[in-house]
Amino acid sequence: MRGGLSHLFRVDTVLVSATLLLTSIGLLALYSFSETVAGNIFFGKQLVIGVIGVGLMLFVGTLDYRHFARMSTPLYFIAVAVLSSVLFFGSEIRGTVGWLALGGFQIQPVEFVKLILIIFLASFISKKRSELGEWTRLIASLFLSALLILLVLQQPDLGSSLVLAFIWLSMILVSGIRWRHVFVLGILGCSLVGMSWFFLADYQKARLETFLNPELDPRGSGYNVLQSMVAVGSGGLSGKGIGHGSQSQLNFLPEKHTDFIFAAISEELGLVGGGLIIFLYGLLLYRIARIAQMARDNTGYLIGVGILALFFIHILINLGMNMGFLPVTGLPAPFLSYGGSALLAFFLALGILLSIYRFREERPDLIVSLEYQGLDL
Repeated sequence: MRGGLSHLFRVDTVLVSATLLLTSIGLLALYSFSETVAGNIFFGKQLVIGVIGVGLMLFVGTLDYRHFARMSTPLYFIAVAVLSSVLFFGSEIRGTVGWLALGGFQIQPVEFVKLILIIFLASFISKKRSELGEWTRLIASLFLSALLILLVLQQPDLGSSLVLAFIWLSMILVSGIRWRHVFVLGILGCSLVGMSWFFLADYQKARLETFLNPELDPRGSGYNVLQSMVAVGSGGLSGKGIGHGSQSQLNFLPEKHTDFIFAAISEELGLVGGGLIIFLYGLLLYRIARIAQMARDNTGYLIGVGILALFFIHILINLGMNMGFLPVTGLPAPFLSYGGSALLAFFLALGILLSIYRFREERPDLIVSLEYQGLDL
């Protein structure tokens, strides 16, 4: 019965199951080397935040996602204000001023700003599609997104700035933009990437150089990549067993609880464990894409695409740098890496997605057309 309890708590069980399995694997990994990383503190904190995150996801899933879209403009300006305050009052961790101390907790605002940008762009593109010309809409969305990206680059946080840029690009590409405009965007993007080299910090340049050849500095900037590759390769088919990974347990693998947790899991659970994680991530991305296609309106569809872009780029970069395919950028693996801000933001994103799933049948005549999705049939 529509409006009853079954409708109120309707969830995508596949999406939720994949999320809970990934979170459990991450907790298992943290527990396996908890004695080597500040005792059990990381495991305990992640467990508590994970429980809160699941509750937050299910609660937000019962709300109407359109309420978030209506608040998109105030949320955008709050994001600008918070990111600006981080530059003046933020705490520095591993060379990045990206955290705010609140009541004894360290909050990383950029993790929530990624979701705010998704909501803001979805609302902006949907509202301005009939009011502004294509180029005007494109330039305006680029300018508004670039402001957040530049504030993040000032921290400096190259990884998160790349995520924000990818979110904007993904959402603008499905907004019905013409292919000739896509070509111009491609030329502009390549030019900006080339010019960005001159604005990178020395350690960021070193990461890119050692990505191409880690042996250039095996005890310095290339150390993390080399040890991660050793950990992944040494796990074999079935791994060395929980708590028996030499690279992680003996602290050869740096940041094993955050950036390189996939390498630590692959060492202890082998190809089977690593393959399971990749399968679960693939299932997660598939369900996100399906829910986006089910959306009842353009705003819901665009939010779904933005969330898909958020998870895809995080997964791609994190797994890529763990296996030596991509340079180290410090992006966490969704639901695996230790970190309260990122974990809560990921759960919140899925909560909004569950809200889109819940309201999918209210209007079967989906507004989103093939033309709007950018499909050329």
